[in-house]
Amino acid sequence: MSRKLIGAIVAFGLSTTGVMAQEYPTKEIQGIIQWGAGGSTDTVMRSVTPHAEAALGGTVVMQNMTGAVGAIALNHVAGAKADGYTLLMGAENPLLYKIMGLGDKDYSEFTPINILARGTPILVANNDAPFDDYAGMMDYIAKNPGALRIGSTGPGGVPSVVTAMMNTVEGKLDVIAVPYDGDGPALTALQGGAIDVMPAVLGAAIESIRAGAMKPIAIFDVEQNAKLPDVPLVTSFNDGYSTYLPWGPFFGVFTPNGTPDDVVAKLSAAYTEGAAHPDFIELMDNRGFTMMGISGAEATDFLSKWQQGTAWLLQDAGLAKTSPEEFGIARP
Repeated sequence: MSRKLIGAIVAFGLSTTGVMAQEYPTKEIQGIIQWGAGGSTDTVMRSVTPHAEAALGGTVVMQNMTGAVGAIALNHVAGAKADGYTLLMGAENPLLYKIMGLGDKDYSEFTPINILARGTPILVANNDAPFDDYAGMMDYIAKNPGALRIGSTGPGGVPSVVTAMMNTVEGKLDVIAVPYDGDGPALTALQGGAIDVMPAVLGAAIESIRAGAMKPIAIFDVEQNAKLPDVPLVTSFNDGYSTYLPWGPFFGVFTPNGTPDDVVAKLSAAYTEGAAHPDFIELMDNRGFTMMGISGAEATDFLSKWQQGTAWLLQDAGLAKTSPEEFGIARP
């Protein structure tokens, strides 16, 4: 075969490869949502993705994959081909898997496409709970040890971190933790009376609060929330929380490491545009979420700082199975 012909074949192959990359996506993209239907992660991802699809010129088929505090979904996507056709739509939990003994993978296995927004934790109660504020709840716990049922989504979730804060600031609380597959099912159980209180993301609970289906006990933040201005801050009951706040969960789209740079760039651009859509911004604002819309090095730096602060909070609260030092997570 002549060198000229070989050169032509190579050039054709390179040209075809370039065209294929430019054409991404050429098939449906699988979006694996780490939590159950109706929860905050599910709501955020199903709200932003249609706008990202329009920018991407493709279809993202979303699937809820629950179990093992989100680890099943993370492991599924981590094991998928790094080609941009399987995305993880997750929250903060994976950053705590190692110290909580839930797995040996976290977001270091992934490239962040976009960290979309962060939420504010709030403690809500069943309407029939025999207290109406945080001080009343603490009094009830003191007088009725082992009686209060508090919802949980497993180690590393918002409820576990908020509960760790409470145990650190108030001393070990004698309560019963009831596990659920995400805050959506837990908040439904709260309204039905299966549990008494639930630490949740404000965005997942705000509509039910407005509808009078549950009552807010305290917002875990250091500044009054404009969406619920009459709900007191937990720091107004105990300033000890100021050491750990502000803190909050986050929501992001991730792809396995090794995904081609041009595909990552196209996905990042699509979700950045999707997150900037007025309908998405309005929905997030109404639900009390704080917009972020970061990717690349900025997103990686955010993930690192979040992991450091939260991992050491859980370590100091005695909830970590392994010290963060064992995984090179430095104390902030």
